[in-house]
Amino acid sequence: MRMSLDDKPYDIVVFGDTCVDLILSDKDIKPQFGQAEKIVSGYELEMGGSCCIFAAQAAKLGLSVRLLGRVGDDSYGRLIIDTLRSAGVDTESVIVDSTLKTGITVHLAQDDDRAMLTYPGSLNALTAADATDEILASARHLHYGSLYLQTGLLPRWIEILERAKRLGLSVSLDTNWDPQEEWDQGFLRALNYIDVLLPNEQEAQHLSGRSDLPSAISFLREQVPLLVVKQAEAGAFAWLRGRRARQAVMPAESGGDGVGAGDSFDAGFLAGWLSDLPLETCLAIACQCGRAVASGRGGLRSQLWRSDIAAL
Repeated sequence: MRMSLDDKPYDIVVFGDTCVDLILSDKDIKPQFGQAEKIVSGYELEMGGSCCIFAAQAAKLGLSVRLLGRVGDDSYGRLIIDTLRSAGVDTESVIVDSTLKTGITVHLAQDDDRAMLTYPGSLNALTAADATDEILASARHLHYGSLYLQTGLLPRWIEILERAKRLGLSVSLDTNWDPQEEWDQGFLRALNYIDVLLPNEQEAQHLSGRSDLPSAISFLREQVPLLVVKQAEAGAFAWLRGRRARQAVMPAESGGDGVGAGDSFDAGFLAGWLSDLPLETCLAIACQCGRAVASGRGGLRSQLWRSDIAAL
């Protein structure tokens, strides 16, 4: 049984992969070297980072969220803090570090696909020493995301999970993509501490070491109490103690870039799960959140609020 809302000051604590997203979009976004200048049709500049986008969506859905992170003493860092605060996220544990540049990811968005270039900076500046027992114990749930990008946490990330469980938190994990495509870092051992695993289809195959999706799912569902697999425009499905649930989704509206859709999906699912709603309802909320963001530009402007979702 998960803790009641009154037991802890926060519902969720999350480690912020703090960066901004510069999203350049065009029908043909491929750059040309040789000092060739190319005109694009549009751009967006806003807070990025999977965990930061997740935190903003979770707070908008009514959860009390504490984000631990570092930003540079620059305009991008201030943009991140202001954006989180306006969404309702507690940013008192976001450290402004003058020795850092705030991270940035440049997205080259074309039709329904995109390429990404990232300068980490503050994104991977957190270390295990920052994730104190006091911070962990302040929440009833830890959501861990951007596993392979938050390299400052990686050497001791399993220890952090172990401490969180010892302190009574439930734990969810969305590893996101591994840029090195090694898919290791003790992942299988870490599953002993995971309550909810939230990969997409491709990540599920890589994380399981299986070459096809059915084998990947069969393996992972035996490792964690609750497995949720995202299928983009096809919706999502979940397994909880041998029971399967499936949720279809209407196609996203045209013109969206897909940035942050999976992160808002995670927040929607956990908003339902932490409220003890039925599994099917949790999936429905998650797909609503993911579709809304996938239909817009950037990861934030189309996020839903609690009042948008009847089940909450």
